[in-house]
Amino acid sequence: MTMRDESCIFCKIANGDIPSRTIYEDEDFRVILDLAPAVKGHALILPKNHYRNLYEITDDTAAKVLPLAKKMAVHMTERLGCDGFNVIQNNNEVAGQTVFHFHVHLIPRYRDDGQNLVLEAHTMSDEELDAVRDSIAL
Repeated sequence: MTMRDESCIFCKIANGDIPSRTIYEDEDFRVILDLAPAVKGHALILPKNHYRNLYEITDDTAAKVLPLAKKMAVHMTERLGCDGFNVIQNNNEVAGQTVFHFHVHLIPRYRDDGQNLVLEAHTMSDEELDAVRDSIAL
């Protein structure tokens, strides 16, 4: 049974109600080219079921996402001849999520492609690192 949000644009795309430039599809996912790509080949993995973000996705679906991302990255690298690859998944607005349907960005990277997706590193003391570890360790 498919769980859908009838107001969600990605539900409509993932389930074929809205045309897309699909590059892969199986019973659980549709992979499409992004309509506003960061670079040539920028694609999105969309689950056919609706989950708002990583916090809501089922473990079963989550377990299928990374193998699919790897499969697509290998294939796209071979076909596009890119020099590297970013796999990005944003959760909530503060983290850059703009469509609230779980999705994964597949971003081929090319030398001098004008993108800068490198995070700025900050220094923390040993005490600060220990405090963070102690607050989140399982």
